Amino acid sequence: MKEQKSSQVSVEYMLIMGFVVIMTVPLLVLYYTYTQGASDEIITSQVNQISRKIVDAAESVYFLGIPSQTTIKVYMPKQIAGASIDKRELVLNVSTKGGISEIVMVSSVNLTSDLNPPLPIKQGLYSINLNATAEGVRISYK
Repeated sequence: MKEQKSSQVSVEYMLIMGFVVIMTVPLLVLYYTYTQGASDEIITSQVNQISRKIVDAAESVYFLGIPSQTTIKVYMPKQIAGASIDKRELVLNVSTKGGISEIVMVSSVNLTSDLNPPLPIKQGLYSINLNATAEGVRISYK
């Protein structure tokens, strides 16, 4: 009789632990999915702020005229997959959970760069130099 009662307690304990595991796994998956999505939103917002800061500084420098120049410091996150400049468009590609997203910022002045890529794509703090020229604004970085 004692052995049967001990077996019953063991089975009940296993059932309770199984129920706890079954309830915990979906909660962990939900938590991971939510935090990953929030992380992507934060990175996208940060890259959007960076591109807006660069375009605003470029427009300010251009309208002040030649030989105006300014330097801004930006922190580039590791999720930057690419960068390009096409006349008045500054394009930053961001690697997210859903794939590559393009952040495009349109400027009212022509943007140029002699560097390839025109903006840093590796993680870190960079000094971005903006120089007014007759054709627009030349962008370089260190």
